[in-house]
Amino acid sequence: LESAIKPILPVKDDGYFATLKELETSLNTRSLWSGVVPEGKIQNNVYYKECLFYLHTYGTNLAIIAFYMRQDCMKEALLHLLNKECPGDIFIDGIFVPSYEKGKLHLLENLLEDIDPSLEKFSTYLIAACKHLQQKNYYNTLYELQQFMKDHVRAAMTCIRFFTHRAKTYSELGGKLKWLSKSRDHLKTYLQDATRSYGKRKSTGTFRNKMAASDVSRHINTVELQIDVTKFLHRCESAGTSQIIDKTPPTLFGLNPMKMDVACMVMLGGKNVVDGFGLAFRIIQDFQLNAATVYNKASKLLLKQHHYSEIQQLLKCVLESGIATTDDCDNIILNCIQEFENIPSDELDSLIQSLSSIDNKIKACLACNRLRSAYLIAVKLEEEQAVPLVQDVLHAAREQGNGIIRQICSKWLSEHHMQPKARHSQ
Repeated sequence: LESAIKPILPVKDDGYFATLKELETSLNTRSLWSGVVPEGKIQNNVYYKECLFYLHTYGTNLAIIAFYMRQDCMKEALLHLLNKECPGDIFIDGIFVPSYEKGKLHLLENLLEDIDPSLEKFSTYLIAACKHLQQKNYYNTLYELQQFMKDHVRAAMTCIRFFTHRAKTYSELGGKLKWLSKSRDHLKTYLQDATRSYGKRKSTGTFRNKMAASDVSRHINTVELQIDVTKFLHRCESAGTSQIIDKTPPTLFGLNPMKMDVACMVMLGGKNVVDGFGLAFRIIQDFQLNAATVYNKASKLLLKQHHYSEIQQLLKCVLESGIATTDDCDNIILNCIQEFENIPSDELDSLIQSLSSIDNKIKACLACNRLRSAYLIAVKLEEEQAVPLVQDVLHAAREQGNGIIRQICSKWLSEHHMQPKARHSQ
């Protein structure tokens, strides 16, 4: 007390600011001497009134609000903010930052509701506060504020950010599933509130993020599907069947290329393709992804890992999915055969035999320089169908300098196609 009660020292500043500092020093010293000042009593203090007189006469709105905050008169600061229609930065610098730095955010929230239960009068200030917290990366405080605002859509997005932030594996994401559950709960609450308020007069200038019911339902479906994906890949990583990548794992909250990566991870993450195909197929269907692109990417990864039997399983799953054709399966095989130099001969034979179309079998043989096989397949067909295919083989033989196959093809064509060819040349 002795150190607190000290005489007012002369202030070097000139003019009214020197007088203001002296007055506030007197006010603070008197408060210390008198003990805790009852709520509402300080406003009757003569020094308090004198300080406000000087501030209202010469000071800025920020200076007035800062004075109120120093004297624990937060409600007066908020009322002054509204009465003077101060910009958002005044609220941030004068009220919001001092509140959360001193652990008084709950007090601020209570006062905001006391002054305006709808919070509409403070809408621009609350949005500014959210932007400030996001820029500072204070996401825990941001989430708390969004819950207070009942801004369920933005709170759901913040929960997704908590889920994905700094995770390196799906095992880590598995330990953060609670955030997906909270995100889903926020979206469902928003949907229920929107349903209850349907047909009622809408409040104007609302600050809460709005979203169509169909979009909210779609986001709920994404969150629930991501929960299933996380559980599956977490289990696969724990069992050692899924390859762990040293980077942020892809999730369904990214763009379509990332969603395709998730579908491939799921398809290849189990003990075999069958294990994860159903879930991967749901991802393809729900997000209307290009199925062929996903299957081709998965098959290339299987080739890289030398899991040739798994490619056959993939083809079986694709065909049994109900929406794919034999041509779709052939295209997957042809895509694999582009890497023929890295495929063992017996596995390559198996892939070629799996092709449904004769044309595709010949195309595959030509792609991997199996000209004799292509010729033998072609000449077994009806002449009308065989002629153009043998011509394709002949063209490939000429390009590769394969004299034997060139002679065989030329002889066959001369025997079966001499007259039509001559008429065509005229």
